[in-house]
Amino acid sequence: QVQLVESGGASVQAGGSLKLSCAASGMTVSSACMAWFRQGIGKEREWVAVFSGSGWVRLADSAKGRFTISKDVAKNMLYLQMNSLNAEDTAMYYCAASAWCITTTSSDPHGFSYWGQGTQVTVSS
Repeated sequence: QVQLVESGGASVQAGGSLKLSCAASGMTVSSACMAWFRQGIGKEREWVAVFSGSGWVRLADSAKGRFTISKDVAKNMLYLQMNSLNAEDTAMYYCAASAWCITTTSSDPHGFSYWGQGTQVTVSS
């Protein structure tokens, strides 16, 4: 049974940094398509970043230059390093996984079979 557990969310001031973690079990992150999504109150779920099983990475325009997605194969973990945070980054952040990435749908939440429970990030200005 696949489980994804996020951690690392917190309340920070604008300009600060956070590193989110996603612990995976029942699957191997190295070969899986792994992604981060976020959802603010009253907003639709929004794709943030994806790390494919073959090693390519894509970031949403809002994340480019500020966020980094990475995998730790030895620990079977997925990370999201977030720098220069602003109030618009406030959201619940979710880790998602699927057996493989399809480039045309790697930003589509419907392309992911497994989801964590989320971790809250709040940025105050």
